[in-house]
Amino acid sequence: MPQLLLELFSEEIPARMQAGAARDLERMAREHLAAAGFLPEALKTFAGPRRLTLVVEGLPIAQADRKEELKGPRVGAPPQAMEGFLRKAGLTQDQLVERDGVWMAFIEKTGRPTTEIVAEMVEAIIRGFPWPKSMTWGTSKLRWVRPLKRILCVFDREVVPFAIEGIEAGDVTEGHRFMRVGYGWGGQPFKVRDFDEYAKGLLEHFVVLNVEERKARILEGCKTLCFARNLELVDDIGLLEEVAGLAEWPTPVLGDMDPAFLDLPGEVIRTSMRTHQKYFAVRDPATGGLAPHFITIANVQSADGGAVIAAGNAKVLSSRLSDARFFWDEDVKVGFEPWLDKLNGVTFHAKLGTMAERVERIVALAGEIAPLVGADVAKAKEAARLAKADLASQMVGEFPELQGLMGGYYARAAGLDPEIADAIRDHYKPQGPSDAVPTAPLSVAVALADKLDTLGCFFAIDEKPTGSKDPYALRRAALGIIRTILESRYRVPLLRGISAALLGGFNHIYKSGMLSFSVRPGAAAPEDKDSQAARTTVLDLLSFFADRLKVTLKDQGKRHDLVDAVFALGDDDLVRIVARVEALDGFLTTDDGKNLLAGYKRASNILKAEEKKGWKAEGGREILPDASAPEVQLHDALRMIEKPLADALAAEDFTAAMRELAGLRGPVDAFLDGVFVNSEVPAERDNRLKTLAAVRDAMGQVADFSLIGG
Repeated sequence: MPQLLLELFSEEIPARMQAGAARDLERMAREHLAAAGFLPEALKTFAGPRRLTLVVEGLPIAQADRKEELKGPRVGAPPQAMEGFLRKAGLTQDQLVERDGVWMAFIEKTGRPTTEIVAEMVEAIIRGFPWPKSMTWGTSKLRWVRPLKRILCVFDREVVPFAIEGIEAGDVTEGHRFMRVGYGWGGQPFKVRDFDEYAKGLLEHFVVLNVEERKARILEGCKTLCFARNLELVDDIGLLEEVAGLAEWPTPVLGDMDPAFLDLPGEVIRTSMRTHQKYFAVRDPATGGLAPHFITIANVQSADGGAVIAAGNAKVLSSRLSDARFFWDEDVKVGFEPWLDKLNGVTFHAKLGTMAERVERIVALAGEIAPLVGADVAKAKEAARLAKADLASQMVGEFPELQGLMGGYYARAAGLDPEIADAIRDHYKPQGPSDAVPTAPLSVAVALADKLDTLGCFFAIDEKPTGSKDPYALRRAALGIIRTILESRYRVPLLRGISAALLGGFNHIYKSGMLSFSVRPGAAAPEDKDSQAARTTVLDLLSFFADRLKVTLKDQGKRHDLVDAVFALGDDDLVRIVARVEALDGFLTTDDGKNLLAGYKRASNILKAEEKKGWKAEGGREILPDASAPEVQLHDALRMIEKPLADALAAEDFTAAMRELAGLRGPVDAFLDGVFVNSEVPAERDNRLKTLAAVRDAMGQVADFSLIGG
């Protein structure tokens, strides 16, 4: 079937926008084609530095004839309703059909040529394209990311005739901006009539259309250059994605760097290369350290093998690294105390004070957490006091992404305790799902304090994430706390940390006059009538952690309802919570677990119905003289597991606790199937209800089974 080929050719499209543009083009094309009744066999988009391309396979020559049914007003409706419907349908009343008291319109539409539909579709896409930023140029009212130069639109090997703001669609595209076939420079136009000709022509004119092919070309070229010089490429996926969007004919070029700069921290060198110049760093495999070289990605293949390009880029890099050396030298001279003074003038948030006040809160939190993770309290407070100081340094001012990391280097240069330097360096970790968590006790204490202060303070001023919006990265902070605690397996009571963090947030707002209550030292709740607001905030934050824990465990294949069931017990030890969830998850995959859950729900439903009528479990249960065998068996089973279950829970052996509960499966089934609970004899009814309540209580020590689905 016929093929549609569309290319929107413009000036340079920013690399960061290209992947999103390809997705938007595909989505918009699918929506427009579907609205016209087309279901293409295949649809693919491409994005590059100067072009967006769409190819659609399997479109018909024309739209099929269609018959539409429109439901109108009811018979006897006001005349205004009928007039409006007739205008919409383009019919007269005698052309309508009555069906079940409602006027219906049946409209037959002749299918339109596909070229007409494509022309309308392309114009709608171009005029409504959701660029993050766009511009106009000249006298045109059209907005595009950069000036739009050409529209190539070919269907069934013929040009689709239309024009947008003076740009006529055609069958002409052009190749590389500088390189061209034969002699001379400049973009070389050429004609195409289908995608095969288009892709082949671009390659012949030095344009790699597919971004994945550009990335593969870059990686292969970089590794070849490194192999020839006995070097290793420093992997950088983010940079690879970016440079693949900067060059149509990417050509790696190896350049030399002045070895004298290698005494700078490696992260400074790499960041300077990456941020300013888009260079890849290389390392010496013999030492594992950076080598005095770099790889730049040129957009041309030069006759000299890139020698001039390499020399020019080396000069620029030397200038950049000279600036970095100046920042380093000046920062080392200044030191931490002047930086800490500067933090008094840096606003953290309008409602939360300065960065210096934030540091005070983190210091207090680190002191609270340190004993819980086995860290020295004095060292934890000192590391927390210095953790944010490098924000006032010149190096971090130039490279904000190095905050914390540079603080660690400056602490070592100042001769501070290596543990404190490591804690300063690692306190922002983890900054994403692929980032490692801090592991040393001191680092863990400061990292947790930093993130808890962020969460506590923003929850205290009611700046919580809503929907997809999370401007203060609170979800990331919560996930960072969860990962740090679970991977380090430190037993940090979450409620204690949350309470301390909220205390700092509430008290700061109180001091600033924006809150009507204060909080007692060491307490989580304010002293006056507004205490409920603080308690609600604590519960909201715990619920927020529960949701983030669900996300973490869901990635591991765990059910979210199990997290709810365990959290309902009021436990705030994440390590213990996860151990319970894992044991519960394993238990519920067994027949004993599934059947016991079903028995629990039956027993719970009976108890809820009776409790609504006013029944309460008062006094102990007993074996009545005429008790049936199932009653006796369940009574004995509950008595037999009581101590082993308590021992298993005390030892946090939740798998053993589940095994004990599994012993109730048979007796519970027999009781529910063979005993009439709502006996007409009050003593029997009361005792049997107490027995079911005992089953519910025993299982409730492990989790709230009422919150588990299934």
